Amino acid sequence: MTRSIAREIAMHFAFELVFSDIQAEELLERELTPESFADRSLEEPLYAQFPDEGLKQYIVRLVRGVAEHGAELDGYIANYAKGWRFARIDRVAAAIMRVSMFEILYMPDVPNRVAINEGVEIAKKYLDDEVVRFVNGILGAFVRSEFPEQEAPAQEPSSEE
Repeated sequence: MTRSIAREIAMHFAFELVFSDIQAEELLERELTPESFADRSLEEPLYAQFPDEGLKQYIVRLVRGVAEHGAELDGYIANYAKGWRFARIDRVAAAIMRVSMFEILYMPDVPNRVAINEGVEIAKKYLDDEVVRFVNGILGAFVRSEFPEQEAPAQEPSSEE
């Protein structure tokens, strides 16, 4: 299993939290098991391999983080979705953006451009092109606005040197 697949699984779990009354811990305890992966793999090849300990912890960190910071993440999405009420945003798109934004805000080992690119690649699997562009635009605007120092272009050497 790759980190990209683990991220996509975390997005699935984050999406499930929106539609259930269970807490992240209960969902993780129930779904992050070899038995659950075996059941899910019958319909979704993404679950064909159970994650090793490192990737399992990565999934746990993402799902817990998205659950704990959901209101904050939704606030960022609403702020950067100019002209859109949060309730109108596709729920799959929102789950993808929550995971990507959590990585950007709370996982400094994941470069911002990787978090955005991975979110967009996941979006391409589940959403139409217009919504993919919407996700890309919101994530890009979020990073440019919240982390302007990281988006500054590299300085060209002076011709006087």
